[in-house]
Amino acid sequence: MSGVVIEDISLNVSDGTTMAAFVARPKDSEKHPGILVFQEAFGISSHIRDITGRFAEEGFISIAPELFHRTGKGFEGNYNDFESTWVHVQALTNEGLIADIISVNEWLKNEKRLLSNEVASIGFCMGGRVSFLANTLLNLKAAISFYGGGMPSILDRVPDIHAPMLMFWGGLDKHIDENQINTITASLKLNNKNYVNIVFSNADHGFFCNARASYNPDAAKQAWALAIAFLNSYVMKS
Repeated sequence: MSGVVIEDISLNVSDGTTMAAFVARPKDSEKHPGILVFQEAFGISSHIRDITGRFAEEGFISIAPELFHRTGKGFEGNYNDFESTWVHVQALTNEGLIADIISVNEWLKNEKRLLSNEVASIGFCMGGRVSFLANTLLNLKAAISFYGGGMPSILDRVPDIHAPMLMFWGGLDKHIDENQINTITASLKLNNKNYVNIVFSNADHGFFCNARASYNPDAAKQAWALAIAFLNSYVMKS
């Protein structure tokens, strides 16, 4: 990432907590759009840091907030030990996540090199739901969710969605079945929302992460290209 500058920062959240975040910026003096990168259940892992850096290489000011800051500051889980993440996942609340989303968005809006109002979001696994939630709160230009679990629980917020939504799923995913996906897309359609829904029939949950046993390099490569094309359609760059 020779063309990228990385930084660890700390943000104050409205509930009095402090949230760490990993930031990656293009190494130049130009103005750029921003993107919020929401973590998997395994924390701000090397995978999430890599994705954040890849977006900086694509011309985004990228920030990945630590969503477990209330229960596990600095937590980075093992992909072979999901149980260790569960205490942190269960402790998350919509109220807390909303406060976190607003805090990280405020930081990004105050970045001097941010192109005004040109902000998108993306999330993976647990973070896929957070990206969906962010799209109901913020005036985003685009939002992306990779195999976001638990999204049917916030479908009452669909009328508030602001931006086009891109969703990726694994057809072999036993955690998120076809009925859940259909429920989500039906709600988006009913509310006349702009969305793209993509299912990789031969991919499993977590297919984008090269540190997981379920990694599918072909699906990951195609999904990345589609995600970048989607962002380029809706987010202005300098």
